[in-house]
Amino acid sequence: LAVILPVYAVFWGWRNFLWFSDIALIATGVAFWLDSALLASMMAVAVLLPELLWSASYFGRLLLGLRISDLAGYMFDARKPRFVRALSLFHVVVPVVLIWMLHELGYDSRAPVAQTLLAWFVLPITYAVTTPSDENINWVRGPGRLQRRVHPLVWLGFLMLAFPIGLYLPTHFV
Repeated sequence: LAVILPVYAVFWGWRNFLWFSDIALIATGVAFWLDSALLASMMAVAVLLPELLWSASYFGRLLLGLRISDLAGYMFDARKPRFVRALSLFHVVVPVVLIWMLHELGYDSRAPVAQTLLAWFVLPITYAVTTPSDENINWVRGPGRLQRRVHPLVWLGFLMLAFPIGLYLPTHFV
């Protein structure tokens, strides 16, 4: 964290820390420091599946040339410094650390509700501080890229329901 946070702040800018994966990185560090089962559990329900998909996307493309998703596509953009891209390998480490922490600290069943409240705070802020021409942080502008089929606020409302119902609850039950 002592290296990643300042480098990311300079290279990607402060908005990058609105990504749930970056929030999870920071919160996992705090959870580790405080032995917080709730914080570790929240981050697990929020990012465990997306981070595993990120890893599969990265290693699938790196080792086999397969494009599973574009989550890790920026890792292959030679215009971005190799060191900054290498720091993004935290996406591989965070799920392992979270699973270990859950094993050690136990799972806090309040996590889906607490993570939903956090998402309901983060998503509108992300929408408010980004524009359609910015990076599509947490997909607040559309699934992967800008969507134009529904009103942007309708999409945001959908996303605020989709994360808890489609991601947090299934991960919680697993």
